Amino acid sequence: MTDTAMTDSTTGTDPKDATRNSRRVLEGIVSSSAMDKTITVRVERMFKHPKYKKYIRRHSKVHAHDEQNEAAVGDRVEIMECRPLSKSKRYRLVRVTERPSLPAGGLNPSQVQAAATADAMGTEAEGGAANADSGEVQS
Repeated sequence: MTDTAMTDSTTGTDPKDATRNSRRVLEGIVSSSAMDKTITVRVERMFKHPKYKKYIRRHSKVHAHDEQNEAAVGDRVEIMECRPLSKSKRYRLVRVTERPSLPAGGLNPSQVQAAATADAMGTEAEGGAANADSGEVQS
């Protein structure tokens, strides 16, 4: 592969810039935004097991720099690798790609992650907001 074959949307036409600025871009779901200008992103990856040929889902949590504090819990975001910004931050927020579709009544904080994951998977969240808002004890 030649240097001219490598292109990146963030660079100009110079092949040296393309090589230097072709950084890893990941997509994940924000699991925490409690810190100032920092978000915690859960990045999932799937791979095929070498022996059993079954697809396995693994995840990792990374900290990313969010300058405007625009990302909220449950948002699907795109993050890009960058220079070390702190002891644990090695990524920066590129853009918020998708906001979760929450019910009209909203969700309590314990249900936000489940709703975001269900929204990303294209399935309906189990134990929705109707069960949590009723306040009744089910047995």
